[in-house]
Amino acid sequence: MSSKATAPTFSPADDVEGVSDEQRQQIKAQSRPNAALIHETIRAEGESELERRWWAILLSGLAAGLSISLSLIVQGEFHAFVSDEAARRLFAPLGYTAGFLVVVLGRQQLFTENTLTPILPLLHHRDLKTLGQVARLWSLVLTANVAGTWAAAAALAYTDVFEPRVVDAFTEISRHTVEGPFSTTFARAVFAGWLIALMAWLLPAVRAARAHIVVVMTYLVALGQFAHVVAGSVECAFLVFKGDVSLADYAGAFFLPTLLGNIVGGTTLVAILNYGQVAAELDQDD
Repeated sequence: MSSKATAPTFSPADDVEGVSDEQRQQIKAQSRPNAALIHETIRAEGESELERRWWAILLSGLAAGLSISLSLIVQGEFHAFVSDEAARRLFAPLGYTAGFLVVVLGRQQLFTENTLTPILPLLHHRDLKTLGQVARLWSLVLTANVAGTWAAAAALAYTDVFEPRVVDAFTEISRHTVEGPFSTTFARAVFAGWLIALMAWLLPAVRAARAHIVVVMTYLVALGQFAHVVAGSVECAFLVFKGDVSLADYAGAFFLPTLLGNIVGGTTLVAILNYGQVAAELDQDD
């Protein structure tokens, strides 16, 4: 198979009879991209990411780790100033979307998006070279993301930028990262990995509405209190710096089950299933 991603050119308009060429073009313009086209668009992006220089990946991943702290900051502000419990439960998660908007629209490297984007080239090529490239990308992105989250958490814990009640809100919001047993955190992380990878799958199809998709999908993550390994790392690291949890709690109660769950949710529920629905069509094109 070729290493270059070439999107299938088939359109539903090609099978429409009794219409002019001009009408056929209008139908194509209004038609949604089919699954194969979405797949090949994401695979092309994945091929590009796998070829990026290591230092570019690290810098992009570090930027994402810092930017994602906005999810805790804005959510904490909302949480602190909305007094009604029911309104706070529904409204505060909107703040969680802020960090993801910056990261996704700014094209910064986020680990959970990489449970989909580079996996499609791996499923396409199915060779050790691509597997090694995916492992390299995952390692670099995850390391940089976590470094950025710890730096951001330290700034939130050790500076006086925010009012005491906002800092208290940070603490209250962050406690959910270590409250559940391993199995519960893992299950919550599967949901988060599924939603974020699904967001990455939807983005090529929506174009101008990308911000809306990011807001909707990440709002659902926050509303369900699902576990996200990068956004949650800011929260849990903040608790470590405040002395509320230990490094062992960070690693065992939060990081490991969340990482595993995000990988399972992203790769299994989105990457593999969506690849499966178009695999036969792509094989015919090859």
